[in-house]
Amino acid sequence: MNARSRSPRWEPDPDVRRGRTVVHCLHAHVAFTPRDGRNVFTDEMLHRCEAITIEVCDDFGAVLVEFNGDHDHVHLPVRYPPDVALPVLINSLKGVSARLLGKEFGPHVRQYPQGGHVWSPSCLAASCGGTPPSIVEEYIENQKRPD
Repeated sequence: MNARSRSPRWEPDPDVRRGRTVVHCLHAHVAFTPRDGRNVFTDEMLHRCEAITIEVCDDFGAVLVEFNGDHDHVHLPVRYPPDVALPVLINSLKGVSARLLGKEFGPHVRQYPQGGHVWSPSCLAASCGGTPPSIVEEYIENQKRPD
C-alpha cells in the first residue's frame, strides 16, 4: 500500500481514471443531429443507437456515461482516455451508427430527404471540465424521449 492510499485526505474519485503513465478525467458532452434537422428517430432507433454507441466506446476504451435523445437529436456524455482524439471517436460513433441504423432501419430513414445520410456533418462537442458530470448526466436523463 502506498502513502497516498493510506492518507486520510486521499479519497478515490471514480471519475479519475489511472493509466500506466497518466491519471486522467476527460469528459465530453457530445450531441448529434440528423441531416437537415429532420424528426427521424423513434424510440426503437434510439435504443439501437445507444447499443451501437456503447460498443464503439468500448472499442476505444471510452465509456458512455448516459444516452438520451429525441426525434431530432441525441446526447452522449462520454469519458475517454487521453490517447483517444475526440474527433476520431466522434467520427467513428457517427460512421458506425449511420451505417448500422441505415441498414437496420433503411425504409424509415430513406423516407426523409437527406440523401441517404443519417447524421448532419456537424455536431456539438463540449468539454464538461467546468460542469460536474453528474449535472450533465441529470440534464440528459431529463430529456424527453419520443413516444
